[in-house]
Amino acid sequence: MQAFELAQLISQREESNKLYLEFLKVPDLSVGIYVLPAGGMDPQSPHTEDEIYYVVSGWAKILVAEEDRDVKAGSIVYVEKNVAHHFHSIEEELTMLVFFAPAEYSSKQ
Repeated sequence: MQAFELAQLISQREESNKLYLEFLKVPDLSVGIYVLPAGGMDPQSPHTEDEIYYVVSGWAKILVAEEDRDVKAGSIVYVEKNVAHHFHSIEEELTMLVFFAPAEYSSKQ
């Protein structure tokens, strides 16, 4: 078994000084914590894997293809592989768990 504590992951991500910290990777799944600061920019581009975002805290908007919606603590967003998406209008620091299936960067385009 592998088990994780969210507070510890948040601390590790802060220490890494990166927006994203992957903490689990197996062939069919990877999981990370992604944090975007208030007023920040989301630099990501489409991935070759399906994604699920679970918003732990914060408030922003996400644009997926042509659809725009608010996200806040408790929001869950599914993004199909190869679909353009990004978070914007980040009003409060956005902390999310991100699930990739299969594992991020394991699929070919």
